[in-house]
Amino acid sequence: MKKNGRKNGKDSREISRRDFLRAAAAASGTILLASPASFAYAAGSDRIRVGLIGCGGRGTGAARDCVKSAKGVEIRALGDLFEDRATEGLRKLKDGESWGDEKHAPLGDALKVTKDRCFSGFDAYKKVIKSGVDMVILATPPHFRPEHLDAAVKAGKHVFMEKPVAVDPAGVRSIIASSELAEKKRLGMVAGTQRRHQPNYIEVIRRIQEGAIGEIVAGQCYWNMGELWYVDPRPEWSQMEVQIRNWLYYTWLSGDHIVEQHVHNLDIMNWVLGGPPVKCMGVGGRQTRTDPKYGNIFDHFAVEYEYANGARVMSMCRQANKTTGRVSERVIGTKGSADPNWSIWGENKYDYSGKWVSGYVEEHADLIESIRKGSPLNEGKRIAESTLTAIIGRMSAYTGRELKYEWALKESKLDLAPPAYKFGDNPVDPVAVPGQTELV
Repeated sequence: MKKNGRKNGKDSREISRRDFLRAAAAASGTILLASPASFAYAAGSDRIRVGLIGCGGRGTGAARDCVKSAKGVEIRALGDLFEDRATEGLRKLKDGESWGDEKHAPLGDALKVTKDRCFSGFDAYKKVIKSGVDMVILATPPHFRPEHLDAAVKAGKHVFMEKPVAVDPAGVRSIIASSELAEKKRLGMVAGTQRRHQPNYIEVIRRIQEGAIGEIVAGQCYWNMGELWYVDPRPEWSQMEVQIRNWLYYTWLSGDHIVEQHVHNLDIMNWVLGGPPVKCMGVGGRQTRTDPKYGNIFDHFAVEYEYANGARVMSMCRQANKTTGRVSERVIGTKGSADPNWSIWGENKYDYSGKWVSGYVEEHADLIESIRKGSPLNEGKRIAESTLTAIIGRMSAYTGRELKYEWALKESKLDLAPPAYKFGDNPVDPVAVPGQTELV
């Protein structure tokens, strides 16, 4: 991200991030009325007790960001499928940790987890939900998000959930149903699309939507980078355990990297264009990560999305070492073009010069503020739409078929759930081959 090296003056047309979020929620039909459920945290106090479900790096990171975001937040319970991950997650939050040049301090008094509130197993999420928390952070591999969200909302918990929120159309439909139930219960629900909470993106996209670049006719978005981590299996691990510990590389767990990672950029394009695409056609393959240890995902995708106004967006993502990286978005209109991150070129030139903040912290701050004010944000349907946008790109690339968003949402029968959630054998689908892999 570019740092603020521009003028420090604030444009008179700029609005606050939270005002924008409230206005956006109202425009989308989110109910913003106070009700007892909105205040049903910590027995009516201003304290919010949080349970973390999924204790990997993103989970512990989200827990730290949540504590940083507002006063009165405490982490009360942890849960992970694996006992060692739950124990290690607790240690990192208690003792602090370092990631390269980043140093994260211990949570101190904000950490209220005891041994009897540190859970493991396939049912750990249920135990966290029942541990006396007001809000949960869902940070397990994406496949589990629909089931965990369903349980949290039915139990009356506010939710922060990491992106993406599903790996198949069946999961997306479940997320939308949970989002609708959360609205009825006046529960807060924010997703880990942190750009939506950064004032630079908010201000530039507001100007785009007000016509600063005219009618949008095209766009491009990218997430091209090197390879990610891999955990060497141990002899005692079953197929199921190997897959979950290396969840990035299995479509049933991650959705493939176009869904797990590139969803960020696709979410921006949906935001700019006012909703999900109408259809898409994609290509992709597996050229650098060919070893069977890398599961059944691709290492590159290129997808063309067509939106309701006729605009076409070229989407590209790749994970390969020794290649040029690019993570960005660009939109082109009849009066100019824009990088939604910070700048507009053309008739209405603009460079963002306001405050630069961490979206990872602000997304929690916005959620907690909305809960305390009795006007809980609900981003469930929106992140479900962006997740499905990524999913249809993958489905098109896997099969070689053009497909429509509405067909996937309403008619696709694709459900990647395994026969059972238990340790043991778990055969996975072979690597997809366009023209041979069936469109379901």
